Amino acid sequence: MTDIIHALILGIVQGLTEFLPISSSAHLNVFPWLFGWDTISESFDVALHLGTLLAIGIYFFKDWIRLIQSGYQQVVKKEKSFEGKMFWYIVVVTIPAGIVSLILDKVSEMIVGNNIRLEMALIAIALILMGILLYVIDKNAKGQYKYKDITFKQSLLIGISQAIAAAFPGVSRSGITMTVARALKIERESAAKFSFLLATPIVAAAVLVDITKFTFTVPFLVGIISSFIVGLVVIKFLMDYLKKGSFKIFAIYRMILGLVILGVIFLK
Repeated sequence: MTDIIHALILGIVQGLTEFLPISSSAHLNVFPWLFGWDTISESFDVALHLGTLLAIGIYFFKDWIRLIQSGYQQVVKKEKSFEGKMFWYIVVVTIPAGIVSLILDKVSEMIVGNNIRLEMALIAIALILMGILLYVIDKNAKGQYKYKDITFKQSLLIGISQAIAAAFPGVSRSGITMTVARALKIERESAAKFSFLLATPIVAAAVLVDITKFTFTVPFLVGIISSFIVGLVVIKFLMDYLKKGSFKIFAIYRMILGLVILGVIFLK
């Protein structure tokens, strides 16, 4: 029963934090550490990401159908369209992002090793620094570009930036891609949509690479279902919220959480 409760809580945490710019990897590392739970296994991490991957896939299902169809038509039938161009933007920028991510991931492992205090300290620092960057950039950036105006150069810079998040917990994939997008003068709602679409193939690849580690147990299924349901709700919330709201509240939350983690490290 305890395993199921932990799986439910972590599934909710994954669903809440994967799409908000507050770092799901940070929360999934910090929660077990704070409450003295066992560190989550790679296989359970795959289960949680499978749930949120399904959430992205369903929410943006129509978008992906149009992107794939248009991408095919652009190559085979030479029919140019925005969706076709965007599909190939995403494909092309995902390749260097994946390569850089693998390299940085190895570097991160060499630096941190099994030092849990160092890992928590780095997570806290990443939360705080990215929170400051997100706040300052979002506050001062102009919403000059909409989703349909995004260029290849913007796509490449945003795409490569997500590799940093994949390697260093606390940075946040959605956090850094949305921050870079805002720095490139892309409006908030468009920044979020492009960030989610861009995350889909790289998260799908990560899940497929480790899918052999997955086991069909009740806690795993609970984790998948809870992360899926909560993730779907959070995507809808964020896309609606960013039509008028800013990233300020998420930036402040990041900084507060980072300071709390540093405080706990000091007290321990």
